[in-house]
Formats: sequence, structure tokens, C-alpha cells
Amino acid sequence: MIAYSTPFLGAFMADVLWGDYITTLFGLFVFTIPGVLLLALTTIPHFLGEEFHESLLKIGVLFLWPLGTGVIKSTINVFGAKQHHPVLQSTLIGSYYVNFYMCINIGALAGIAIIPILAQQNVAMAYFIPLVLLGCGGLVFFLGTPLYVRPPPAGKLGGNTARNTSSRMPLQRIFCICSLIVPFCVGYNQMPTTFIVQGTVMNKAFGFLDVASMNCLDAISVLVFGYLTANYLYPWLSHRGIKIPTTYKFAIGSGLGALAIVWSLVVEHMIHAAYEKDGSKINVLWQAPAYLLVGWGEIFAVSTSYEVAFTASSPDQKVFASATNIFCVGGLPNLLCIVLYRACSVWFQNSHGSTKIDRIEDYATAKVSNYFMVLLGILLLGVVINVQNGVRDFVSNAEAQAAEMVRTPALRKAKLSRRGDESSPLLTPKSARYQKYVGQFPVLYKMGSMRAGTSLGQKSLIQPSKPIKYGKMPKIAASQEKNSNSTMNLGRLNSA
Repeated sequence: MIAYSTPFLGAFMADVLWGDYITTLFGLFVFTIPGVLLLALTTIPHFLGEEFHESLLKIGVLFLWPLGTGVIKSTINVFGAKQHHPVLQSTLIGSYYVNFYMCINIGALAGIAIIPILAQQNVAMAYFIPLVLLGCGGLVFFLGTPLYVRPPPAGKLGGNTARNTSSRMPLQRIFCICSLIVPFCVGYNQMPTTFIVQGTVMNKAFGFLDVASMNCLDAISVLVFGYLTANYLYPWLSHRGIKIPTTYKFAIGSGLGALAIVWSLVVEHMIHAAYEKDGSKINVLWQAPAYLLVGWGEIFAVSTSYEVAFTASSPDQKVFASATNIFCVGGLPNLLCIVLYRACSVWFQNSHGSTKIDRIEDYATAKVSNYFMVLLGILLLGVVINVQNGVRDFVSNAEAQAAEMVRTPALRKAKLSRRGDESSPLLTPKSARYQKYVGQFPVLYKMGSMRAGTSLGQKSLIQPSKPIKYGKMPKIAASQEKNSNSTMNLGRLNSA
């Protein structure tokens, strides 16, 4: 939960203070690696003293590690997306986020498959290997510095630009967009909870594959379907000019999650039927389709939410939008699952009122299927909401507005200039008198427009004419008479 809330700290550091690149290095080398190092050191007997340092363990687990994870979560995906040209390579961002999510699951799969086996042999080695890999990854990331595009931070929340406030993409709208995947994420969070409860009363597969290892299937599903989607499906659709709306992708993900819950209900029926028949258990591999369907849904829901948080946000708030999305992916669904589980806790009790249902005879008297029905309703609600035309248009308009903001870069304001917007003139008047009547003269504005008007109605701006003295009148008259005589003489010569 902490790791899904601290991304906002990383967003502030990236969008306001240091930029994505420096913030990523800061989160890695100041928080994450020291946190994992403390965990690894506590596994070595007597290394930090004769007594076990529980305080150091808490600092590593509850402070450094989740803080660094949150900072990196919010910045690294945005930094990678910024390596693409926002206009010329905009069609590649969707495939990038699918590949990005696949890389996350490669690490998850390696951690699930390797670390538990190492921990059975040597606990310290199981912690030091991730530490070494983190250090190597950080070193490779640092060595690639000359190749990166590193845009500067905005300098303050909202940026120091001349863009009108009404043309910026508010974070509230990003939150509304990212909250559309909350129903799917509620179903996704059942893998480490309700799926585990269900799998504890099932037999191991091949004598060693238990329910704790079934989570590998989710990562495998993400890798397989992610590869097919990023390298075949999306390019095939793009070549034919077809673009799946963002909300439809959310609906597909929620639909696949709903199918996973439907399959879990089928497995639930099989568990009860086998127990009522002869008291036997079914194989845990019957859960495999549910994990595979959830993993497939992640490609359309979670990776797309990362993408839309980037493409539909203001150029100066990309990491804040990423943090908002991460909160909607992990933080908010976790809170809802806690509330939902407590509200439905009576369904996880056996006939004696105990919550210990890890034995088949106790599980058979519980009502876990009712909880699955509630989850199914939530996921179907997510499908219905995301296929609505109004919701689709809302998200599409937000993406189009953000794309237009990228095509039309904002001008930076001078730090000491006035705080006006595009309606203020480019040249600051030096006179209060001119400022008052500036509307009567052509004025250039930031948007390239001009405003002109007559000054005849402003008596104070009309210079008074000087009266002609009487003594000068003969000279003027004589001059006019002389000119008249010259004209007459010239006419006579022409007629002659």
C-alpha cells in the first residue's frame, strides 16, 4: 500500500524539482538499494550485533524500500515514453507500454521461480541476489545517459509557461480516466487473496506445484499475450488504420477478468461436488485458466492505463499523471478490497463461525462462492461503464486535447513579467497614460492578433491645433494669388 501511495512524492521531485532522470537515480540509489541492503544484512547472523535489529528491518521494509519503489514506479515508465517523439512516434507508445509491462513481469516471474528455491538453501543469498541485480540495473541505466532525451522539469506545479490555464489537462480528469480500470484491478487483486484461499484446499500438481506457485501463470500469460499483442495485434491494426478506443481496451480487460471469476465459480462448484461425492480434492491446475485470463486482461487494462496516463496528460505533469494512475491500479483497489472483504467476512467462515477454512471440510461449509458473485458483478459493471459512448468520447477528447498541446508548444513566461495570459500585450507600456488608452492603437498580442481603433473620440489624446495669427493671413493670400496668376499665364501660353 505504501509503494502505491509514495509515487506522488516521486512525481513532485520529477515534475517540479529535478526531472525524471535524476529522480529515478535518486530513488534507486538513495532509497531502494539501501532498503534492500538493510534487509540483506539482517539475514546474516551476528553481522549487525549480537541481537537482531528489528528497527533496521522496519526502516528497510516500511520506509526505504517502499519509498524508493514508489518513486521509481512513477518516473521510469514516463522517462521511457519520453524517448519517443511525441508526434512522429506517437503510434509506438502503445507498444512501448505493453513491452514495459512485459519487462515488469519478467522480473516478477524470475522472483517467483528463483528466489523461493534459493531461500530454502540460503536466506542471505536470496536477498543479496536482488541487491546485486538492482545495482547492475542502475549501473546500466547510468551508462546509457548520453543516449537519453532528458527534458527539464517544469519548475513548479503547472509549469512556467504562457499556456492558458483552461487549456491544461487537470489531474482530476486523469484520475477519472484511470479510475475506469478500478473494477478490473479489484478482480486482479484476488490472485494473492481469494484464489489462494481457494487453492489451499486443492491437491498439488505433479506432487510439488502448490497454489503459491500458480501465480507464475499470471506472469507467463502477460509475457505470451503481451508479446502477441505488441508485436502482432497492434501493428496489424495500425497498418489498417484501426485504433481500439482506450475505454474499449479497459472493457476487454474487465471482460477477461469477469471470465476468470466465472471460471473460479466453476472451480468452486467442482470443489464442493468432489467433497460431497467422496470427500476428495481436485487438482490445483484447475485454477490455471483463471490466472491466464487475468494475465491476458492485464495487457488490455493495466498497460493501457499506463499509456493513457501519459498520452492524456499535460506535458509538464506526466509523472503526476503516472502517480495518479499507479494509485488507481494498486492503492485504491487495495482499499476497496479490504472494505469488501470485511463486509463479506461472514462468507469466509465455516459452520462453527471460524475463519480457518484451510481444510476441505471447513471450506465446504463456507460461502466463498457468494464473494465470487460480488466480484463478478463489479467486473461486469466495469465492462458496462467502459462501453458507454459518453465515457468513450470523454477519454478520446482528453487524449486529443493533450495531443494538440504537444503539437503546439507553450511559450515560457519571463520570470519578472506580468502574470497575465495571452490577452496581455507583448510590449509592456511605460506610461500610465498610454496603458489607459492602449486600446486606441494597434497592439500585438501573444496569440498574434491585432486590435486597432480610432482615436478621434479621445479628446485628451488629440493634439490641439494652433490658431493662425491674423498678421500671417496676407502672406498666405498673396501666395495663393501668385499661384493663381502663374496658372493663368501658363494657360494662355498653351492656347497660343
